[in-house]
Amino acid sequence: MFVPKESQPKQGASKKSGKDGDGKRKIVAQNKKARHDYLIMDTFEAGIVLTGTEVKSLRQGRTSLTDAFVQIDQNEAWLHNAHIPEYSQGTWTNHAVRRKRKLLLHRDEIDKLESKSQETGHTIVTLAIYFKDGRAKAEIALAKGKKEYDKRQTLREQQDRRDSDRAIASAKRRQRARER
Repeated sequence: MFVPKESQPKQGASKKSGKDGDGKRKIVAQNKKARHDYLIMDTFEAGIVLTGTEVKSLRQGRTSLTDAFVQIDQNEAWLHNAHIPEYSQGTWTNHAVRRKRKLLLHRDEIDKLESKSQETGHTIVTLAIYFKDGRAKAEIALAKGKKEYDKRQTLREQQDRRDSDRAIASAKRRQRARER
């Protein structure tokens, strides 16, 4: 069927300008345990170098970051132990499940991560993998390991915050009921 050129949508017209950084994030996997086990000092967004079957497997929402960590090797950032399962409809070109994957960062970010990670108690952990404007990204963080009592203190603070929110909400409900 022939469609006149005037009625066809213009190329790229549906996309927002990528300069604002307001692209939608479709989260594939999160490492919630990392936020519990580590004190997050600074976060970075890094691109990931992937093969075709890895991208297809990620688009199906299949990955695990429980053991994933980042290591700086010869001025390059590498993601280790991220589990991206084989693509079910892949052929002999399928990828290795736990291969190391290169992360794309600016040189100054890599230098900062390398110098900070060499300090005692600091590490680089992966917080999430997501798609932003169709490209696979990893949210990595410079983190410091928490002691057991720090973890308990954090849980106690969260519980106290929840209790105070509940008390405020119930007081507001009682006040609204009295006004009626």
